[in-house]
Amino acid sequence: MSDMDPDSRAWKELRRVMDVAFVEQRRSRRWGIFFKLVTLAYVTFLIVAVARNASFDEWSEADGGHLASVSINGTIAADSDASAEVILQGIAAALEHPGTRGVVLDINSGGGSPVQADRVWRGIQRLRGEYPDTPIYAAIADIGASGAYYIASAADEIYADEASLVGSIGVVSSGFGFEDAAKKLGVERRLITAGTNKGLLDPFLPLDKAQVEHWQRVLDGTHEQFINRVKSARGARLVEDDSLFSGLIWNGRQALALGLIDGHLSPAEIADENLGVDRVLDFTPRPAPLERLTRQLGASVSASFNQLLGAGLRY
Repeated sequence: MSDMDPDSRAWKELRRVMDVAFVEQRRSRRWGIFFKLVTLAYVTFLIVAVARNASFDEWSEADGGHLASVSINGTIAADSDASAEVILQGIAAALEHPGTRGVVLDINSGGGSPVQADRVWRGIQRLRGEYPDTPIYAAIADIGASGAYYIASAADEIYADEASLVGSIGVVSSGFGFEDAAKKLGVERRLITAGTNKGLLDPFLPLDKAQVEHWQRVLDGTHEQFINRVKSARGARLVEDDSLFSGLIWNGRQALALGLIDGHLSPAEIADENLGVDRVLDFTPRPAPLERLTRQLGASVSASFNQLLGAGLRY
């Protein structure tokens, strides 16, 4: 049998080598396409960033200037897109821009961390002192409640749609009790602490009356801080109503009657009616996609564990 016979060992080996070479060639081509796409995406990002900065520079020289917008979306937390660091970074950049005639906090959030909310509130007060001639507004979309309203109260004026949900001035700490479930499953709780109250409100132990009373005082103190912030910012605009700080939430029409907001304007309407400008520019810091995903995942996991274990406070 000839060595070039299709069924010969040499011919089979040649075909095997050719198949391997073909697969490697296809693999190399795919990686080449991948890297080209990555390069194209990176170049596109740079072009958009440069164009955005160029546009901002151009708008700064335009007659009338613009209203600068900073978004506050989702849960207010240290590891979210609505952290104090991100929000204040956007507000500071907006105020520093020469074309900014006013800043609007574009809010769509049901609240979150009391610490993050208060850091934003105090940061806004500081920045208002540095830029006293630039008004700061808050515009509530679907919801501006709890910590989100806490932040909004720092603005010179608050606006919302008639159907927006506004308020919920209160503090909540929630969790579950697994004591009976653990007994039924034959699970023994082994908790070793140094400190009588280190296992405060442990979900696998019966509620301790003294610990519950202590925790209630903590919530009351945090609630009082919330109330004082709103009163100091809103002043005489608030009506005398016992339910105002009870944790209730209202629609935009009710919120206006209670003095929680100042009218029903969107960011575009604020720009037009209050400032006489027709541009609303977004100054919200935008993290890279991977960083954004990591933040959202971290915030979600943290919130789930806090709710499960009854840890932490939430506005």
